[in-house]
Amino acid sequence: MSTSFYTPIEDIPQIHKRAHDAYRSGKLKSIAYRKEQIAQLGYLLKDNEQRFCDALKLDLGRPVQETIFFDFAAVYVEVKMAYDNVEKWTRSQRAEFSLNFFAMGPRLRAEPKGVILGIAPFNVPVFMLLSPLAGAIAGGNAMVLKPSEQTPATARLLAELIPQYLDRDLFHVINGGVPETTKVLELKWDHILYTGNGRVGRIVARAAAEHLTPLTLENPVVVDPKCDVQMAARRILWGRVSNAGQICLSPEYVLVPEHFQDKFVEALQEVYKSFYPDGPRNSDSYCRIVSEAHTKRIKNLIDQTKGTIVFGGDADIAERYIAPTVVRDVRLDDPLMGEEVFGPVLSIVPVKDVDEAINIINERDHPLAVYVFSQDKAFLNKVFDNTESGSAIANETVISCGVPGIPMGGLGESGYGYYTGKHMFDEFTHIRVSLNNPGWVDKIAFGFRFPPYKPEGEKQLRALSSSLPPRPTSKQQAVNGKRWGLWLAVMLAGASWTVLTEPGRALVKQLKF
Repeated sequence: MSTSFYTPIEDIPQIHKRAHDAYRSGKLKSIAYRKEQIAQLGYLLKDNEQRFCDALKLDLGRPVQETIFFDFAAVYVEVKMAYDNVEKWTRSQRAEFSLNFFAMGPRLRAEPKGVILGIAPFNVPVFMLLSPLAGAIAGGNAMVLKPSEQTPATARLLAELIPQYLDRDLFHVINGGVPETTKVLELKWDHILYTGNGRVGRIVARAAAEHLTPLTLENPVVVDPKCDVQMAARRILWGRVSNAGQICLSPEYVLVPEHFQDKFVEALQEVYKSFYPDGPRNSDSYCRIVSEAHTKRIKNLIDQTKGTIVFGGDADIAERYIAPTVVRDVRLDDPLMGEEVFGPVLSIVPVKDVDEAINIINERDHPLAVYVFSQDKAFLNKVFDNTESGSAIANETVISCGVPGIPMGGLGESGYGYYTGKHMFDEFTHIRVSLNNPGWVDKIAFGFRFPPYKPEGEKQLRALSSSLPPRPTSKQQAVNGKRWGLWLAVMLAGASWTVLTEPGRALVKQLKF
């Protein structure tokens, strides 16, 4: 088999980076653009049905009607469903009402994971790539497709058509065998979709695990200098010292403007004294570390920091005690920032502005939560809309996992899946389908599927397929369409005024000859 169409191994990291850069550009934040790409995906297949039939004939010796039945029909259904429902699926939703938490305005919104890698098997190579691609686009993700090298004609055709019909930066095809796939799996993806045998599945899982363990659940806090600083200090410090910082949702480090650091630190000192007026060591309101080994690890991080310890810093290994500790002027290369502390140590990282804070968050692993303290909605939206995390929490820390109707879960390095409420049910159940098809159905409707195939059978097959959404047109045509719609609305309003109002009827009488 010729391997001339394989993607050069040295190009694979560049493709990976290009997809990530395109995703970061925010193109797919637009629902209209997602719909355009979904529709284009449908027409990629529709316009080239014969070419795909020919390719699958070469690859699998497959009859045309089986290709229509197994590969085409299901893709059209997925395309139509995604196109029709993407606005509903992505709409922000209110969480279930709770008297205790309604004032916080809990809501849910589906957001993309990032860049998806799809690895397809050889048996239904069109369906197993294009169907998930429709869902990935609807979710706002970029995607890199890896067709099976065992269906080379189909793989070549996909590599040719994807850049012709879809966004060339967001969607890519990588072709190749074991060396190319091995290189692909060395890279970090936000989600890997693989369908196939268990042997390869275990290889994919091991490769994915390289980027999922160890877990780094660093949860940043962004502080607006115009916030209620006392409230922010109280809630942040509480979130950090509760259970001695051994909470996965605990705030890890605070990104605060340089000019505001002194004021914020002063507020933290006041809160600390109010929490532990007689000191934390003898307080019955303060916890201990789980083991001596973890206590020693945290103490070593404190000892190595190049920041300035504001308060705390003392430890007793035998008692498994680490004092609540705040360290200011922490740099990004500080040992405290090199791993998840999972203890009662809060790092204060001074930044120039909110843009630098956002860049720092995005340059690190996906956090389980991003916390922002601000009364300014525009400030909140800027941080949340330009970062990614399992949750986005305003003016609070930690307690989001206890709010009814809100799922608890991470993204990428902070874990995958959800494990609270209905979302936990969805994660830990599967849809089992059942059919009990009576024999008379074949006589009336489904007899066409059995060989020898007849021409009239193809008509029945096509009747089962969903229609595609309208083919995307140019922006100018779309604008013209809106103008015609506006003129039509004006004309209808004028006609209604003429017919339904007394002045309108009087005017008609005056115009009669």
